Amino acid sequence: MDLISTLGLAAACFTTAAFVPQAYKTIKTKSTRGLSAGTYALFFLGTMLWLVYGIYIKDLPIILANSITASLAAIILYLILTIKPKPD
Repeated sequence: MDLISTLGLAAACFTTAAFVPQAYKTIKTKSTRGLSAGTYALFFLGTMLWLVYGIYIKDLPIILANSITASLAAIILYLILTIKPKPD
């Protein structure tokens, strides 16, 4: 693997890992307070488009990162839309 591919893979790992703590916290606490459905809907759409692009150009870092990130965004979006807010 050349330097640029390694850089792309590292960037993909960090970007994907950035959403793991939010997904974990949301699942664990069952609280979506303060999370925007619009933000996660747009983010999910964007990662799905990146995934299609990655498949089209056959770029493994883009495919892997956006597959995982889209899944995490979909989980969080689903929870935002289905979990009833807890009273204050």
